[in-house]
Amino acid sequence: MVSTRANPTVDVCVLLTRSDGSILLGQRKGTGFADGQFGIPGGHLEEGESAVQGAARELKEEVGVVIDPGDLVCAHVAHHRNAQGKTRIGFFFTTTRWEGTPTNLEPGLCAGLSWSDPDHLPEDTIPYIATVIGRIRSGQTFSVHGW
Repeated sequence: MVSTRANPTVDVCVLLTRSDGSILLGQRKGTGFADGQFGIPGGHLEEGESAVQGAARELKEEVGVVIDPGDLVCAHVAHHRNAQGKTRIGFFFTTTRWEGTPTNLEPGLCAGLSWSDPDHLPEDTIPYIATVIGRIRSGQTFSVHGW
């Protein structure tokens, strides 16, 4: 019998938010997906991690900040299907608390970091990410894309 159980990739992403309301964005490069476009720090959940543990790990690996998983607020969950039918579930967290200064620790995958007003994102923000940020800003906690 062939299994029909879904096997989505689980993404964990964090909107680091400064006191002035700006959020940290990274410009992708060398990844093969959305290179040149802006996204938010995050990545894939690894085996044995909770979503908040994975999010904290990804932020430490990518931008060098330490986050207490207890300081992460789940702001949005998105179920996404791309044009090829591959599915992902994204947990999007927000926080205003972290230790350290965000620094690009993955220069082979990120052209640079910048702070942006979430109401005026760069035109070349990944469309899916821009949509999720807008939904977070409007208080929507769940969305589907590509269905």
